[in-house]
Amino acid sequence: MEEIKYPVRINKYLAQKKVCARREADELIIQGKVKINGKKAVLGAKVNENDKVTVEKINKKLVYIAFNKPKGMITHNPENGEKSIKDILDFNKEIFPLGRLDKDSSGLIILTNDGRVTDKLLNPKYNHDKEYIVRVVKPVDGLFLKKLSEGVKIDDGTITKKCFTQKISRDRFSIVLTEGKKHQIRRMCDALGYSIAHLERRRVMNIKLGKLMPGEFREITGKELEDFLRSLELK
Repeated sequence: MEEIKYPVRINKYLAQKKVCARREADELIIQGKVKINGKKAVLGAKVNENDKVTVEKINKKLVYIAFNKPKGMITHNPENGEKSIKDILDFNKEIFPLGRLDKDSSGLIILTNDGRVTDKLLNPKYNHDKEYIVRVVKPVDGLFLKKLSEGVKIDDGTITKKCFTQKISRDRFSIVLTEGKKHQIRRMCDALGYSIAHLERRRVMNIKLGKLMPGEFREITGKELEDFLRSLELK
């Protein structure tokens, strides 16, 4: 989620929180459906970091999508003719990806128009797990996996959180993270002298990639969706 710099205009705040687009936020403010600290907001009002912002329930169909992002596709801000996820999904423009996968990685991306999910899923304080399958360019050994699981000092000097790792084959392993630093797995492997040949995200919490082929997507519904929202304390 984009970092919010306070104080911030209320319509921009709602857009950054993925509640709605700025234009829609202005309409909600005009309709008296937005409050700041219990008082109806006005157009152009500023939000400070400790303010409490509430929005009356917006009657729109909430959509949740599991998408298998192919290698070479970007998740945000395409440039110079690059293709992004929204270019191939036949859904309205309100949906947005939850988090990122870098251009050279593939696998599960969740998309939605439910702004409540963003902070609950992406904020590291909630410790939601994500599982990846990684192929490296030299044999995986026990010491390498042990060091990954215990935490690695990466290039910015921080030490990654403890995680779960398991060997799959000679050059492949799985890793489960509960944090999401930029290019984290690549940086962890680099710090231990390993280069990544391929990285695929297989699972986010209870949502699994399953049999989706690259470029395919499905709606998340039923018990799978209920369990997902319940784990985010949104159900």
